[in-house]
Amino acid sequence: MQLIPHQDSPRHIRLNEADNVAVIVNDGGVPAGARFEDGLVALEPIPQSHKVALADLATGQPVIRYGQVIGYALEPIARGSWVREAQLRMPSAPPLDSLPMADAVPAKLEPLQGYSFEGYRNADGSVGTRNILGITTTVQCVAGVLEHAVARIRSELLPRYPNVDDVVALTHSYGCGVAITAKDAYIPIRTVRNLARNPNLGGEALVIGLGCEKLQAEQVMHEDDASVDLSEPWLYRLQESSSGFGEMIEQIMALAETRLRKLDRRRRETVPASELILGMQCGGSDAFSGITANPALGFASDLLIRAGATVMFSEVTEVRDAIYMLTARAETPEVAQALVREMDWYDRYLARGAADRSANTTPGNKKGGLSNIVEKSLGSIVKSGSSAINGVLGPGERYNRKGLIYCATPASDFVCGTLQLAAGMNLHVFTTGRGTPYGLAMAPVVKVSTRTELAERWPDLIDIDAGRIAAGRASIEELGWELFHYYLDVASGRKRTWAERHRLHNDIVLFNPAPVT
Repeated sequence: MQLIPHQDSPRHIRLNEADNVAVIVNDGGVPAGARFEDGLVALEPIPQSHKVALADLATGQPVIRYGQVIGYALEPIARGSWVREAQLRMPSAPPLDSLPMADAVPAKLEPLQGYSFEGYRNADGSVGTRNILGITTTVQCVAGVLEHAVARIRSELLPRYPNVDDVVALTHSYGCGVAITAKDAYIPIRTVRNLARNPNLGGEALVIGLGCEKLQAEQVMHEDDASVDLSEPWLYRLQESSSGFGEMIEQIMALAETRLRKLDRRRRETVPASELILGMQCGGSDAFSGITANPALGFASDLLIRAGATVMFSEVTEVRDAIYMLTARAETPEVAQALVREMDWYDRYLARGAADRSANTTPGNKKGGLSNIVEKSLGSIVKSGSSAINGVLGPGERYNRKGLIYCATPASDFVCGTLQLAAGMNLHVFTTGRGTPYGLAMAPVVKVSTRTELAERWPDLIDIDAGRIAAGRASIEELGWELFHYYLDVASGRKRTWAERHRLHNDIVLFNPAPVT
């Protein structure tokens, strides 16, 4: 990465020697006539995070960033010009039938030993970073009653059980009015089931249903499942009430208190860092995402993999255009084929809605300097680090091995977060360039800003400022180590993220590609 270093001079970042565009670093951008240290002169005002042409680009010439083609010039672009989205033709998505398959598998990294955190060991061997009572639901119809019950549990019961962190209602919009036997209905069904098995919930199963819904409790809880404790009464259906709302609330509270007593007896214990299951995501991305925050996450990801942990990255449309870089890194041809399978499934899913991966980018992404989904994808995959990809999960599946795992999800923040929770994530990290107050109730969310300006504007929402990399105040390696230690501190409960302190929790949002009836 080449950075023009002086804080008070026009600055740009060129990531690869082959790049013919660079990204403007200065807060507020640069004015026309600004002269960079390398002799480049801006021909017009260029906003921060947007691209400047480093050479004259002819019509049809590839525009290169990250050493990869992000588009083709639709018109001549002069050296020093602002390179705008409308001037680029987006490349086609890489064909899935001619990808490199496990032919550039990275060497196994040297083990990193001696690191641990304080977690809650579960009966099935998994470890939670929090001690939460989760109340699962089978249908949206019960959400209002359960919300009322949870409010009373928090105010009346939770203070008696100081070792329990919270009580969370796992409400959702599924369960009835849906084609429950449709081809893709397994995705939301297994997601609901696996959310209840998240390590942060301690295996204490409690399900609230209505009674007449299509999704029945037995589809959510299985008798032979070691990850949940069904030894106590675990199901209450509202239609069983003989005296109305008051009885419903009392029944739910009684079932909850039984589980609170058990959870309150749990204590943190020292466990190896290998028990961490980190989910990584980015939202409100900008052109700095692939320069600062995501590379730091990638370095920290490699550290966690070296320590034996599980790290998940996701968002199909945000890796699709860079899939050739991932299949090459797959540990085996079978893992590479699984990556192709998930890309193909999602291509067909989008096509059914007369859309493609280009629908991903938002107005905020574009305002933040990202011209198209190709450029966004190249910055997104950087957070996966340099390790071999060890496994692939379909949407709603639960993790089944350690290492670097691709967890196939939509790019929607809320759907991705929900599916990573279902996959078993016990700690979440979220990078943002434009800014979002995103949070999850079931796992701590570490918020990392791509730019210092955002961290300074939102000091009580951003946990880590990765913009220091662009300013030359920290290296990717230094920030990666900082993140690694911060993850362990948050997992241990020694530090609480801003989202936790403010109780900023987005809803659980299921991915349901099946019909609604």
